[in-house]
Amino acid sequence: MVNQFTINLGFYMLMPYLAAHLSGTLGLAGWLVGLVLGVRNFSQQGMFLVGGALADRFGYKPLIVAGCLLRTIGFAALGLVDSLPALLTASAATGLAGALFNPAVRAYLATDAGDRRVEAFALFNVFYQTGILLGPLVGMLLTGVDFRITCLVAGGIFAILSVVQIRSLPARRGDGTEGADPDARKGLPGQWRGIVTNRPFLLFSAAMIGAYVLSFQVYLALPLEVRRLGGDGTFGTAAVAALFAVSGLSTILFQTKITAWCKARREPGHALGWGLLTMGSAFVPLLLATAVPVPKGGVGLWLLAAVPPSLAALLLALGTMITYPFEMDTIVRLSGNRLVATHYGLYNTICGIGITVGNLLTGAALDAARAAGVSALPWISLTALGLACAAALYGLHRTGRLRTSHPSPTEPSPQEVKATTA
Repeated sequence: MVNQFTINLGFYMLMPYLAAHLSGTLGLAGWLVGLVLGVRNFSQQGMFLVGGALADRFGYKPLIVAGCLLRTIGFAALGLVDSLPALLTASAATGLAGALFNPAVRAYLATDAGDRRVEAFALFNVFYQTGILLGPLVGMLLTGVDFRITCLVAGGIFAILSVVQIRSLPARRGDGTEGADPDARKGLPGQWRGIVTNRPFLLFSAAMIGAYVLSFQVYLALPLEVRRLGGDGTFGTAAVAALFAVSGLSTILFQTKITAWCKARREPGHALGWGLLTMGSAFVPLLLATAVPVPKGGVGLWLLAAVPPSLAALLLALGTMITYPFEMDTIVRLSGNRLVATHYGLYNTICGIGITVGNLLTGAALDAARAAGVSALPWISLTALGLACAAALYGLHRTGRLRTSHPSPTEPSPQEVKATTA
């Protein structure tokens, strides 16, 4: 828990201000700024599967520590170098670091939590969101002095975290690691072949892409809508900050309570469907707001610019609070408790690709809506996406595909039964 809080604290105190440093202090062209940021994202999303497979093969702790050490170097370098090759290398290192420790951290938590995975991931999300909420505030204070200080402090945080993990984090290996699973003994290709034939897991991953596309709109569509109506001045900036505050604070305050309520009253498949339904409905306030004439100014304009997006952010946070713990638990169940980190790695890669494509389509819908004067278009599309994904999850639940798909290590496979009988 402390690991993930600190990871997010260090990451979010630096990354929101990196683009301004690259374009302002270093004077890079816009496409070069996009290239540096894109390399970080690509190296992380593209290597999640490798990071997860390595965690299953060598244990979770070595990958967590390696990721923290690599991010220490990457973040410090971002503040010290100014040539494009060095910046690209540092950016790639920070992305690769995330690919190393993210699947390992989640697999570690799933292994240690045992039968209480749902509650553990609910609390995990509280620590996760707290880091996201506090990171930009700390970064703003440090960047006000010098962005290089922000980079060095962020790197120092990861250095301290590395030492703490080396000294205090017990070693853990999940079932299905080398020596325990036939696929693992075949190396990485063998691990991957076993997972890509896990049809229920792949169907679940595809259905959950919508959840990530919808939740990401807190960073894309909602801020753009606030600034479209409220402008780029002080009010627009404050209203955008309120979106993140609503999302983070609601999760910190209510995540564990909502998870306990859902676990007592809903099956995991039902909870996932309801979570996606809630996320799809988050855009209904924005859809209804399109029927209201836009005031020319004053309090009316401010309310129209701030209230519907804030309601949307709150509903998106609520939907995420419902889905996230059951989502993480379902991945473990669909893996049959084998090669859990590899499953998390492939899941992150699939959802990362989905986010990229979804954001491109959302951006296109926003542009088309403005050009055609049909402001409701993006909100209708996003609502429909939520409904479609909720229906898909409900279908997977009804057909029993969200149950354990592979025999667990304590339950012998049919081949093992035959061998024992023979």
